[in-house]
Parts: sequence; C-alpha cells; structure tokens
Amino acid sequence: MSDQDLLARIKKLVDDEHRLRAKAVAGEVDPVDERKRLAEIEVMLDQCWDLLRQRRARQDSGGSPEEAQLNSPRQVEGYLQ
Repeated sequence: MSDQDLLARIKKLVDDEHRLRAKAVAGEVDPVDERKRLAEIEVMLDQCWDLLRQRRARQDSGGSPEEAQLNSPRQVEGYLQ
C-alpha cells in the first residue's frame, strides 16, 4: 500500500464519518449503531495514520516504507498522547 493509497483510505473513512454524523443529526440512524460505527471508524483512522507515520519515518531514515506494518487496534489505541 502506497502513501497515496493510505491517504485515499483516510479520506474515505473521514467521508464515512461525516456521512454517519449527518445521518445521526437527521435522526436517520440509531444512536447505539452510530456510536459503534464511529468507534470502528476512529480505530481504522488511527491505524491508517499510524501506518502512514511509520512509512514516512522509515523513508526519512533511509529505510524502505514497504517494511512498515499495520499495528493492531489495541496497540494504536494504547499510544499516549
């Protein structure tokens, strides 16, 4: 997966998040389903951003961005801010 592929995936997830929030405001989606789906989207976004940062760090240090690996939801959600 290239950086451009990752950025396209991030854009799609953000668009999905915005659509879901708009449906929630309009009362078109169950609040429980909305929270569950939003949580899933947030984790996927965190994973994508983490992978993109890994790729760029490897490239900046002279390594291969292709060696970057997708980290588990548990790992990316456990990072300290």
